[in-house]
Amino acid sequence: MAKAPPEQVVEAASPPRRVNHVDLGLAGMTCATCASRIEKKLNRLPGALATVNFATEKASVSFDPDLLSAGDLLEAVASIGYGAQVIEDAKFSNGPEDASDPAASDPIKSLRDRVIVSGILALPVLVLSMVPSFEFRNWQWLSFALASPVVIWGGLPFHKAAWANLRHLAFSMDTLISMGSLAAYGWSVYALFFGHAGDSGFRMAFSFTGAIDQMHPDIYLETASIVVAVILFGRYLEARGKRRSGRAISDLAAGGTGAVMLLEANGSTTLTDVRALKVGDRFVVRAGDKIGTDGVVEEGSANLDLSLLTGEAVPRRLGVGDDVVGGATDLDGRLVVRATRVGSDTALGQLAKLVSEAQAKKAAVQHLVDRISGIFVPAVIFISVVTALVRVAMGDGVQVAFTAAVAVLIIACPCAMGLATPMAILVGTGRAAQLGILIRGPEALESAERIDTVVVDKTGTLTTGTMEIEMVYATAGVTQDQLLGMAASAESGTRHPLSRAVAMYCQEHAIEVVAPQSVETRAGSGVVAKVTDTIVAVGKFELMGDLGFSLPKDLEYLAAAGFQSEGKATFLVGWDGWVRGMASVSDRVRDDAKAAIAAFRALGTQVVLLSGDNRSASEAVGALLGVDQVISEVTPQQKSEVVKRLMQEGHKVAMVGDGINDAGALAAANLGISMGSGTDVAMEASDLTVFSGGLFGAVDAIRLSRHTMLTIRSNLFWAFAYNVAAIPLAALGLVNPVLAGAAMAFSSVFVVGNSLRLFRFSRVGSKVSR
Repeated sequence: MAKAPPEQVVEAASPPRRVNHVDLGLAGMTCATCASRIEKKLNRLPGALATVNFATEKASVSFDPDLLSAGDLLEAVASIGYGAQVIEDAKFSNGPEDASDPAASDPIKSLRDRVIVSGILALPVLVLSMVPSFEFRNWQWLSFALASPVVIWGGLPFHKAAWANLRHLAFSMDTLISMGSLAAYGWSVYALFFGHAGDSGFRMAFSFTGAIDQMHPDIYLETASIVVAVILFGRYLEARGKRRSGRAISDLAAGGTGAVMLLEANGSTTLTDVRALKVGDRFVVRAGDKIGTDGVVEEGSANLDLSLLTGEAVPRRLGVGDDVVGGATDLDGRLVVRATRVGSDTALGQLAKLVSEAQAKKAAVQHLVDRISGIFVPAVIFISVVTALVRVAMGDGVQVAFTAAVAVLIIACPCAMGLATPMAILVGTGRAAQLGILIRGPEALESAERIDTVVVDKTGTLTTGTMEIEMVYATAGVTQDQLLGMAASAESGTRHPLSRAVAMYCQEHAIEVVAPQSVETRAGSGVVAKVTDTIVAVGKFELMGDLGFSLPKDLEYLAAAGFQSEGKATFLVGWDGWVRGMASVSDRVRDDAKAAIAAFRALGTQVVLLSGDNRSASEAVGALLGVDQVISEVTPQQKSEVVKRLMQEGHKVAMVGDGINDAGALAAANLGISMGSGTDVAMEASDLTVFSGGLFGAVDAIRLSRHTMLTIRSNLFWAFAYNVAAIPLAALGLVNPVLAGAAMAFSSVFVVGNSLRLFRFSRVGSKVSR
């Protein structure tokens, strides 16, 4: 098809649409229905696309700045009865719920106070109502005095939320709790003041089911108070669980440091909060301290532990002019560092931001849950009303009908459904961050679970990516040190990987290297140099033949053996007309590669080694590691084609790589896993980035993804199964309202607790239980 003329393309093209992005911290959400309402409200705004996460209490909103502003978003949330504020980048440095911020702990402290007071007051009411021997004369009035503060003050958050929802003709979990507790309390007030329940000799007829004496004027003060106390306790455990899961990201962003020694212009130091640092500030780092923020060393040198970011176990010596990252630990020296990046712009801040963004996204199954939760509460209210009407029509009496209707209201639990997916994702991605694994979103979790084929790049992933001397053979009269010293001298100044391998060997073995007087590079065959007035050649057999160098018999035999077949590259060294020896170099296989490949296969996946290196070298590494298939001598484009071909054959493919030449394959695979030691391009193209644990980190990423998805499924099974079974039982009058409230609270606590189990996930080989 012929291309359109350039001027036509320009005329047809429209100006690029500007899109702004903002994260909102939300207040007042109590269940998944609340999150669904806010999300629908924001998405109705022109030019807005929003995702609301109940577990993180955040909204991630993209909007057209020509149509909307951040203020419009806040007003939209406020218009339906919820609070919102823009989360600034600067606040992100220590996470959304920094324990050091007193204001951040107020909501949980307030909730804890309500739980304690409500529990202390409600427990005697429960005992008096359930144990006939404790029911002294006029006990019911004491119960009324104790239960009233619980229902009115303890349940105030539920009543406020229910009223706010009612004003907007909406329903939420709070509607059910408020209606249930107030209905039970209202009936009790009526029975006490206008019925016979206020008589001094009144006794309760408690039953574990909803069955009661038709003529017995029961009161439900224990139901009204205990339901409020138990659900408050469930909410408190939920809030603590959310905070614990969010703290993993806060710790990652902060790097474990809170204060730095700011260096003043007069040379004095001042202890300053790390969040107050500005670009250009100079600060002192002493031995044992963590570096407060990203910067450059201006004075001193020290060994730094960089494992927090890179996963490297071996410390690195850094000095003047070297870049350092926040969170690294100074092991043995004093440094003066000039800040170059602060807050969310630091390396750890960016990682934490990516993890937070991943937590804000929704898994595919969550969209279904949101739709169900949106209609669940009205459906429960409808079932409750129908239950009461049907039971009255069947002649069960008003009290029996009322008891069953209240039980239906109280036992329903959309909270468990709403928390099932986001809570597991929140904890799973948080645990991954602790292990040095960046998961970009729930899509990656879902993809990782189905992987059956792992394609692994060789150079830099299975191997160190650095050539090393493997074998040295010198002819009679020449030592190995002399041979490699001449080779390093001839190669010095060139950028070939072979020259770096020889130079590194000489440096490690204190072999003298002399600068050459001249160097001539022979493309594809080697180099010829003049070293101390001696012509030295380093390269292939063809180069030695072209120069007329003689080859001793012992070297002919070694050459015939062919070291290339073992995955090594061989070069000869000669001077004064004779080949004096030979050596081989190879890209050393990583120490953990073989065990990691075995761990991949233990997950039920086949492993394919994919490399642009020559066939013999690739097959040698493949045989050593025990991979299922070796594909070599492929270009970056062909790597992508190999991945696509495997996917067309029906395989779910994960690609593990670290270089620019892997970026296409990483993007094409069902799951791209980049190594944190690799290039920015590779990391940008991947779904998971492993910063710690090497290749084992990639194994752990797939394992953790599978555990997270299994947790989501078990959460959803419990939430749905609970409601499917519990609501009919309540409607049939087989569940007492008190037990219904306890069961409802337990279902939410179960989902939170089941999700928090992911924090126990351990690396491959650890003895810690999972």
